[in-house]
Amino acid sequence: MPVIDVTTDTDNLTLTITAEFAAPVERVWQIYADPRQVEKIWGPPTFPATFVEHDFRVGGRATYYMTSPEGEKFGGWWKFTHIDAPTFLAFDDGFADADLDPVDDMPVGLNEYTFTAIDSGTRAAYVSKYATAEALQKVLDMGAIEGASGAINQIDGFLAA
Repeated sequence: MPVIDVTTDTDNLTLTITAEFAAPVERVWQIYADPRQVEKIWGPPTFPATFVEHDFRVGGRATYYMTSPEGEKFGGWWKFTHIDAPTFLAFDDGFADADLDPVDDMPVGLNEYTFTAIDSGTRAAYVSKYATAEALQKVLDMGAIEGASGAINQIDGFLAA
């Protein structure tokens, strides 16, 4: 499994997941830069993602939905805030309604993804920071650790295919 560590820091309001992949940094980066690739790994294995929009530039937005095994759709959005290919990506990550518009009363994660070359491939640090302890706790209660870990653990299989 690619996930090697999960840390919740309630003082800094962060959830950090560290993973390692048997692929070069540039290849792991391509997954997030290409909407057809990110669809394959975003969301838990039984909730495949469909990206409707993926404007991969600073200030650009992405919108997507994940589909449950029962066919229910769960929307989300990103706003890209920093891109330093192929090692750093930052974006706001929020929940969306059926029209893929932001849901204002749900938490927004300030995500920072860092990709570092290691002997065996790539080490990725996925950090999500929240505005309040309540926002962090809400996403944890919703299964953020399990969902994100399940999604990240799909990456090795996708890279090997």
